[in-house]
Amino acid sequence: MEVKDPVHGEIELNSAEVAVLDSAAYQRLRSIKQLGFSEFSFPGATHNRYLHSLGVCYLAGRAFDSIFKNFEFSSDDLRKRLRQTTRLAALLHDIGHGPLSHTTEDVMPRLKELKLKAYDLKKKKPDGDRQANHEDYTIKFITDSSLTKVLQDNFSDIPPMAVASLVDTQLPAPEGFFNDGQWDFRPVLSQVISSEMDVDRMDYLGRDAYFCGTNYGKVELNWLISNLTVHPENGVLHLGLNRRALYTFDDFLLARHHMHLMVYFHHKSIIFEEMLGRYLTSKDCTFFLPADIEEYIQCNDHSLFQHLEKVDNPWARRIAERRPYRMLFEFHSDQQTDRAQKLASALEAEGIHVIQASAQARLSKYHSGNPLAKNPTIYVIDDYDQQSRPEPIEQCTKIFKNYEHIRSIDRLYVAPEDMEKSEKFLTNRKI
Repeated sequence: MEVKDPVHGEIELNSAEVAVLDSAAYQRLRSIKQLGFSEFSFPGATHNRYLHSLGVCYLAGRAFDSIFKNFEFSSDDLRKRLRQTTRLAALLHDIGHGPLSHTTEDVMPRLKELKLKAYDLKKKKPDGDRQANHEDYTIKFITDSSLTKVLQDNFSDIPPMAVASLVDTQLPAPEGFFNDGQWDFRPVLSQVISSEMDVDRMDYLGRDAYFCGTNYGKVELNWLISNLTVHPENGVLHLGLNRRALYTFDDFLLARHHMHLMVYFHHKSIIFEEMLGRYLTSKDCTFFLPADIEEYIQCNDHSLFQHLEKVDNPWARRIAERRPYRMLFEFHSDQQTDRAQKLASALEAEGIHVIQASAQARLSKYHSGNPLAKNPTIYVIDDYDQQSRPEPIEQCTKIFKNYEHIRSIDRLYVAPEDMEKSEKFLTNRKI
């Protein structure tokens, strides 16, 4: 099957992948918006996680081909199997997202209620009393749901646990599945799915920029992918990048950083998320996500909005009626400050209810020179200098050091009916 994608063009899918797409679990992603409330800021941002996941699958195949273009596998069958596993992990990496994505994780059940058999295989079983998150639902979908049978029926040579182990690096992989002779492929393939240079970010940056109508997320994606390579070390294969594309990598990190500051943290999106969070954590909230994975398939953005239309909670009413609090004050800084807190207290003293929200962005998890805790190192390789040894990427660019600080956006919101009074207060206070 061939899909026409506005970002990548033609995306080809084999019949087995189409069977996954046709499953109820995957079709659910059509009704999960990629950017949640962002459409209230950027009207074009109505794209969904179904389309995004298709794009990630496509880029995973391209990345695999680039990384291993000069690598000799013991057999072509093994190469095809590992490539297909990588595409499946990319296709399913977001399958567990809740309605409006991250905000509704507040109403997910305890982890133990999901009865996740895959986690029993971990060396250390996770705390079952913690709240489940979308990643837990993703593993449940892949390893223990109606989707699992679809995977088993259509990919008999790829155990669902192999797919899950690329999505969650803490899970054990089927013994020997990712090995070819002396080489362990799992680290590099997991980096393709999740790392500072993964195909998830490669897709959502360009896709979100396209649908939002902005330029922040645009990067030289073709150049970045064509310069991906592999670095073998002590029997382990790591993700590598040719040095000539290092500047593109810097641009990639900056694009993501700026998308957070200018798009994902837009003040209208933030206030809707804040109001939803207040309803979901209120005592009279009656919206909860089920632990039963088959029931969870029915939970999407539409079901949440239908629920909000029917309840009397004031925060739910404001969302349903599109009457959000309005931004009164905004302060950008890379220094800790109590300026917003003091102003909020002063407004509250005047009888004005205030919602204070703070959004924080940091360029990378490589800050302070510390490598990623959950992922192997990405190496920079110089094809034109055979005397040059591969180096960890954080040692080859100053961008991590230059953008080490945390950028914060502190905002205060008030009800529309309090806006005039609040603005007069600010004017007299001379903020």
